[in-house]
Amino acid sequence: MYEQYYGYAFKIVFRYIYRYENAKDVVNDGFVKVFTRFDKFSCEESEDQEKMLMGWIRKIMVNTAIDELRRKNMIPEIGGIPEEVWEVPDVGQSAEQKLYYKELIVLVKELPPSYQVVFNMYVIDGFSHQEIADKLNVSIGTSKSNLAKARAYLQKKLNTDIPEIDVCSS
Repeated sequence: MYEQYYGYAFKIVFRYIYRYENAKDVVNDGFVKVFTRFDKFSCEESEDQEKMLMGWIRKIMVNTAIDELRRKNMIPEIGGIPEEVWEVPDVGQSAEQKLYYKELIVLVKELPPSYQVVFNMYVIDGFSHQEIADKLNVSIGTSKSNLAKARAYLQKKLNTDIPEIDVCSS
């Protein structure tokens, strides 16, 4: 399992922990949690079993990365994230959609750290505002405000070049 999901886990952690060696340590810590808590993972026999496992691993990796940021009182740096870390292969995407996605990711890296972390957690990793507030020790209102400001910034930047795109509205 470690070898099968290591790359997936690393890409998740590297969105939060930008130093390669630190990210590797966090991934390993995350897998320790995965293996020690595996008996708590349960899902019905279904076709979505792997998706459920990947979602469970994603939550553990994000939580482990956030815990590490909090423990070291680290503020995420902007920039310096390789593009392949952000790429999510989707055979159903057109070349145009992939281009928009890459442009969006470049702009996400320009966001202030507090907006970037909330955007990552909510839009990319699927956390609720309550979960974000709990993990980052902020209010739900702050989480919502930071997300709204991140979206407004991204929408403004994208509308300059691509007026028809809508930034991750939900």
